[in-house]
Amino acid sequence: MEWYHILIIIYAVAMNIAAAVVTVKDKELAKKKRWRVSEKNLLILAALSGCVTMYITMRAIHHKTKHKTFMIGIPAIFICEVLAAIGIYAFFTMQSA
Repeated sequence: MEWYHILIIIYAVAMNIAAAVVTVKDKELAKKKRWRVSEKNLLILAALSGCVTMYITMRAIHHKTKHKTFMIGIPAIFICEVLAAIGIYAFFTMQSA
C-alpha cells in the first residue's frame, strides 16, 4: 500500500470520528438549550468525508432527523463523494494505461 493511501485512510477515519463527536456534542447542547454548532458547519464537516458517520449518528441519537437539509443533504453529499472517487480513480487508471 502506497503512503498516500495510508494518509487518505487516516484522514477519512479522523473526519468520521470528528463528525460523530460533533453530532453528539450538538445534541447535548440542544438538550441543555445552549449555543449550538451551526447547520452550515455540520454540513461542511459532512462534506469533508464525515457524511457516513454523521448520518448514522444522527439516526442513532435522533438528532436533526426532521430536517430535510440533513436527511436528504447528507446522503446526497455521500453520493457525490462516491461519484467523485470513481471519477478520480478512472482518470488515474486511464492515465497509467
